[in-house]
Amino acid sequence: MGIVYKDMVTLSHQDIAFKQILAHLDCIKKDLVILQKSDFANLRSGNEEESARVRAEAKLDINLERSMISDMFTKQEKKLSDANTEFRMKKADIDHDKLETKKKLDTDVASLKTLLASLKLETIRYLAVTAFTCLTIILSFYQLWK
Repeated sequence: MGIVYKDMVTLSHQDIAFKQILAHLDCIKKDLVILQKSDFANLRSGNEEESARVRAEAKLDINLERSMISDMFTKQEKKLSDANTEFRMKKADIDHDKLETKKKLDTDVASLKTLLASLKLETIRYLAVTAFTCLTIILSFYQLWK
């Protein structure tokens, strides 16, 4: 087998070519790993940026909701305070009217008591006058018949 053709390759050349191909494949694998790590890092940074953006949006939404709730709470407190003030004012008006009504009733009762006492005295006076008139008439008839 000593004949070598142009197309043929020796075993040593084949081993060298094979080792070169393996070395080239190792370089490609290393490049692929580096590329994958780079892509992973890019994806991670992209995800981190997206995550940060979503967190920021969520914080803004939460702060907006908190602010709206705080405003609603403040409005409700103001309404409650206004209603409480109005209630106290109406209660004070009612108490004032009640006091005036009581004073008027006391005055009217006192007037009626005075009128009743006056009428009692007049009634007693008329009874006394009537009794004396009757007595006078009886005495007059008595003297006339005597």
